[in-house]
Amino acid sequence: MRNTSVEIAGVKFKNPVMTASGTFGSGMEYSDFVDLNKLGAVVTKGVANVPWEGNPVPRVTEVYGGMLNAIGLQNPGVEVFAERDLRFLDKYDTRVIVNVCGKSVEDYLEVVERLGDEKRVDMLEINVSCPNVKEGAIAFGQNKDALFDITKRIKEKAKQPIIMKLSPNVTSISEMAKAAEAAGADAISLINTITGMKIDIHKRKFALANKTGGLSGPAIKPVAVRMVYEAAHAVNIPIIGMGGIANGSDAIEFIMAGATAVAVGAMNFHDPYATEKVVEEIESYMERYDVSDINSLRGIVE
Repeated sequence: MRNTSVEIAGVKFKNPVMTASGTFGSGMEYSDFVDLNKLGAVVTKGVANVPWEGNPVPRVTEVYGGMLNAIGLQNPGVEVFAERDLRFLDKYDTRVIVNVCGKSVEDYLEVVERLGDEKRVDMLEINVSCPNVKEGAIAFGQNKDALFDITKRIKEKAKQPIIMKLSPNVTSISEMAKAAEAAGADAISLINTITGMKIDIHKRKFALANKTGGLSGPAIKPVAVRMVYEAAHAVNIPIIGMGGIANGSDAIEFIMAGATAVAVGAMNFHDPYATEKVVEEIESYMERYDVSDINSLRGIVE
């Protein structure tokens, strides 16, 4: 029997494949396509203390090798999320990681405390790296002192283990990873999207109302693999790697770079069955190369 299970901060996952926040709704939206029971975890869309309307449209545009989005973390707020989405996930045998967003430290803390007694929540992923929210958010993810402070304050209040989601829009990902670890983060996830822009030369205007958006998809994978590798050599806490994962081979690449688990994001828009396929392709790889334990591949390249 080949072992695909991994463990992060005492939480055991049946396999290392998760959904990337913001690309899979909160599970319900994809449940007609994907058997959620087959995934290591469902990582929900960002949840705030109150409903957010998000950015003006257009908010998504296709680019070579991926897509740009400037959704602005539209969400119904934590109360609707808890009563609707968490209750829906009750019927599935998969881990649930809730992505938390905010515009101030207090906003984050309000959501973290509200979810503290929700038994269905296994971990919290703290989004301090969204490039499409003007107030707060990205600022926490680009300044190591601000990252340390918010991580420490959330860790003091959180009842579940916390994952800090890091921004690639920084000078040194290693320094940011170290700051999160020093403040008590149980794990880190990276990368979030890379800030990009597209101009419609026929309309002579920006393709996105926000002007800039987050670039995701296969185009960013080499950057993401490099950053996961650097972070893995800087900290001792587990890493969830993401950024352009389209298949099982991509997932294995991240694991060999040092990731304990991986998250599939933009590919969900291209192929709604993508996550389940990645799980199957990892298992096929293990069969092909006679790998008995997925953990034996972690950080195997030096």
